[in-house]
Amino acid sequence: MIKVLRRAADRRRHANGDFAWLFHPYTGDEMVVIDARTIGLDRRSAQLTSIAAVKVRGDRVLTSESLDLHLARPMSLSADLMRRQGLHGMDLNSGLTMEDALERLLDFVGNRPLLGWRLGFDLAILNRELRPRFGFDLPNATIDVAQSYLRRLRRRHPEVETAPRFEKVAELLEVPLMGRHTALGNAVTTALIYLRLEHQASALGRHD
Repeated sequence: MIKVLRRAADRRRHANGDFAWLFHPYTGDEMVVIDARTIGLDRRSAQLTSIAAVKVRGDRVLTSESLDLHLARPMSLSADLMRRQGLHGMDLNSGLTMEDALERLLDFVGNRPLLGWRLGFDLAILNRELRPRFGFDLPNATIDVAQSYLRRLRRRHPEVETAPRFEKVAELLEVPLMGRHTALGNAVTTALIYLRLEHQASALGRHD
């Protein structure tokens, strides 16, 4: 309820602003899969290092229409911490400012529905950075692919409480892991998992 009220307030506040179109209902045939890479897992303090997004249209992942953004390294992020987090090969000093990265993300995503693996975490991190700079959270419709998989798994195994790990689900669905440990690779793999789940649901529907 709080999210609905906040979204309505954001819509009214930006009705005549530069981002008003983001709050309009989407009438196209595309979705966008997003992924955010962070240092840390605390939604209140994790540091955003990269953001990726890729479009999905019908049964195709449009890898030629993707976004792969790397942010400038925060002063508090040491070289040693970068090595321990697997970021030592990235030149974060030459990355984008947070505001530039978020503007590019908004332009790319628009008002399309958003998909992601455990999407709530990514949205929490992105909205934490968006609201103080732009005055709103992402208003898009959302689909959490992990939750979609879990719901289908529970139909066969009601006792299951959480979805398997990302890599295990990809293995079970015979989906290749694309550029693992990168935001863009995770986004593309998540898109493929989503399409595989949709294909399976469609096939089951035809046999009902």
